[in-house]
Amino acid sequence: MQDFLKIEALSKAYVAAKPVFADVSFTLDRGEFVCIIGHSGCGKTTILNVLAGLDTATSGNVFMDGREVSGPSLERGVVFQSHALMPWLTVRRNIAFAVKSRWPQWSVAEINRHVEKFVAMVGLSAAIDKKPSQLSGGMKQRVGIARAFAIQPKMLLLDEPFGALDALTRGTIQDELMAIVRETQQTVFMITHDVDEAILLADRILLMSNGSETGAGYVPGGIAEVVTNPLPRQRTRASLHHLDGYYDFRNHIVDFLVTRATAH
Repeated sequence: MQDFLKIEALSKAYVAAKPVFADVSFTLDRGEFVCIIGHSGCGKTTILNVLAGLDTATSGNVFMDGREVSGPSLERGVVFQSHALMPWLTVRRNIAFAVKSRWPQWSVAEINRHVEKFVAMVGLSAAIDKKPSQLSGGMKQRVGIARAFAIQPKMLLLDEPFGALDALTRGTIQDELMAIVRETQQTVFMITHDVDEAILLADRILLMSNGSETGAGYVPGGIAEVVTNPLPRQRTRASLHHLDGYYDFRNHIVDFLVTRATAH
């Protein structure tokens, strides 16, 4: 579906004369994976929180599947950099809590089958009855991802979910995320600071500028450029840097971050 998610003229201002960003407009198609990249303070997380219904914009609108987004909804699953698990519940019960909220009419057996399916997807079947304190950081993030997918949202929102992980763990979970997204045809909007992560995962990348003072006055941040990933969709971490066009594409994004990410 074209324009499954539609963002129209979004702005956010804490000080009226100096919006953090203004006139942000973009769309996501159903099943598309879009990353947004920009320096700290440009408003990426604010945009994601508005899409999640956890924050409100100063002006503008967000529509998903033809309806305006207003407040949180189980139609939108969110994974933050912090795993946000309930420490007193096991992996099974953390995910079951979300599943029961989504399908309150389901029996305990139905909920358990569903939970076990998504725990297996992220490779944590052996840890399903452990509590978060017994898990590594990477395992906790896997639980967060499994929980988000388990409610089968129309859209998944990821706020730097791998930012606190070591490189090896990060790479492993990126591979798992790609596999699940391809299997489920999930629509995903993701914030990342990692250029290679965006190139690996995204169909399109939104390059966001920061607001700044200029000779003509203050210019708010916004979407400076939208780039389409030219690399084959079946790419892998191991093969990424061997693909034709990879270095040109990567250099374009790095050049933006180094020289053009401040609004002029």
